[in-house]
Amino acid sequence: MLNNMTALISCFARSYHTETSNIKIYDDKFAREMLSDKEYKNISYSMTGGIEFFNADYRGNDSLGWIVNNHLAPAVLARSSFNERHLNNEIKLGLCQYVLLGAGYDTSSYKVNDKVDVFELDRMEMIIDKKRRVEKANIDTRRVSYIGCDFSKDWINLLLESGFDRSKKTLFSILGVSYYLEKETFFKMIKLLADNMEKGSSIIFDYPVRDDFYNMEKEELARGAGEAMKGKYSREDILALCDSCSLHVYEDLDSDDIDRDYFYDYNTINPNNRIYAPKGVNYCLLVK
Repeated sequence: MLNNMTALISCFARSYHTETSNIKIYDDKFAREMLSDKEYKNISYSMTGGIEFFNADYRGNDSLGWIVNNHLAPAVLARSSFNERHLNNEIKLGLCQYVLLGAGYDTSSYKVNDKVDVFELDRMEMIIDKKRRVEKANIDTRRVSYIGCDFSKDWINLLLESGFDRSKKTLFSILGVSYYLEKETFFKMIKLLADNMEKGSSIIFDYPVRDDFYNMEKEELARGAGEAMKGKYSREDILALCDSCSLHVYEDLDSDDIDRDYFYDYNTINPNNRIYAPKGVNYCLLVK
């Protein structure tokens, strides 16, 4: 099986934050159910044992909490809360379909109402494993269609064959994907979605900004998890992409925006244990 460690750690971070935080930046009641007790303990021990890698000068008594809040959770909480706000808003505006590309162990599909059809796409190995986990957890997935695919091949027809309707208002969520694809490949994916989405539909994603120190650190962590970061972007790249496929930038937030709009309440209540959105990552919503 291919390495799913990045997805597991993201799920762990959402679960840990949900279970331990007095103010929840993102409340994921399903994340813990996706992980076995053994996996949760192993990740906890692995992180705690690696405190010197993350902070050689750490002298506190909660190394796991420090690692989660400073390294594992910021990016995950930022993109999950950004996605949730727009997902809920789109539902109020009559959303019919919700599509997750590179779904991993994301659980936002299980929070939508019964008027929204959901499609999750990822590698076949990941899809098989995720279905096993949600079935074991008895999570209601009646509105979810799981699609195993290779994003370098003809995945759009697999989506269409699974009941996706191009004429319905849709939100496409592509979180945590742009890092691991070449820019040309990721932009080709966006253009393909633009060609197959109804007017008023949206695409939400996060992307690493070029030449930023944070992304050099993130590349090192990704290599340690057996994956490689490939894509780096600029706002000018995103604007040029939109011009080429009749999309409009509705929102493009940087880390300061996320800290203000999503992390403020948590940081106000927890001044000695603050969480900051990662520098050098933007969060974008495109609308057709």
